[in-house]
Amino acid sequence: MSPGKQAAQSEAAAAIAAGARLEAMRRRVRLSRLAVWTVIAAGPIALGVAVTSTPATVEAATASRPAAVRTTAVAADPAGYAQVFVQAWLRSSAQDASSAQARLAQSMAPDVALPDPAADAPSAPQWVTAVRSAQRAAGAWSVTVAAQYSDGGLRYYAVPVAADRAGASFTVTGAPGAVAGPVQAEMPKSPYGVRVPEGDVWAAVGEFLAAYLTGGGEVDRYLAPGVSLSPVAPAPYTAVTVQQVSAVEETAAAETVPADGTKVRVLASVEARNAGGRWPLGYELALTARSGRWEVAALESGTALDGGAR
Repeated sequence: MSPGKQAAQSEAAAAIAAGARLEAMRRRVRLSRLAVWTVIAAGPIALGVAVTSTPATVEAATASRPAAVRTTAVAADPAGYAQVFVQAWLRSSAQDASSAQARLAQSMAPDVALPDPAADAPSAPQWVTAVRSAQRAAGAWSVTVAAQYSDGGLRYYAVPVAADRAGASFTVTGAPGAVAGPVQAEMPKSPYGVRVPEGDVWAAVGEFLAAYLTGGGEVDRYLAPGVSLSPVAPAPYTAVTVQQVSAVEETAAAETVPADGTKVRVLASVEARNAGGRWPLGYELALTARSGRWEVAALESGTALDGGAR
């Protein structure tokens, strides 16, 4: 090989080696910058380690930091606790503090005195239930409890209750206070504004509810494809009669069944009968048209106040 070619190859090799060293230096600079920014995010102590350590040491230091886990305490509603207390308190007497009800009331509210009913006082309430609970401050609640008596009388009591952060323990902090009952809310407008005449919709609703409530027939034959509903068992009624049907959509009032896939929502008022008497009941149903008849697509609960299906 001529001296000129050897010199050219030597220069090329030197240039390649210099380029490789330059690229390696650039890579080390990038890694160092990345490591520094990483530990800046990790905190000032890790930054001090990074300044005097290699990138590998920095990665080990940052990886050892445990992930922070945040938990939110959920406020426990002591409505049930207040209900049990009021029931025991109303059934107890200061004249018999050793009775089971008195001991229960005192264990739940150590600082609350027992009532002292007269000998001819009305009997204890038939049932007691919590109707409203409100959190007044952290760990402090006020629970309104209703007590109904055999004569039809209804009384309400407000009970102050304290709860711990975990909701694992409660205590009644003061004597119950007799209060007025909740004010009756204004009746919302029903979305079922279309009166449905007797016809296909009535028949579909009546046949389905008869099978659903009386056990007379198979429920599945009245359901849309893919829908599964189990009848009430044991069957509570012997007969069901449709009294009125209202709908959200005008289509439900049509004289003929519309095209397949048409959906309507109806509210059916029915009378159910058994050996114990007659019972007015109400059911919200979603119906779907298929093959010239209406099929039940859903049995809904509660009134759809927004007009939407659930």
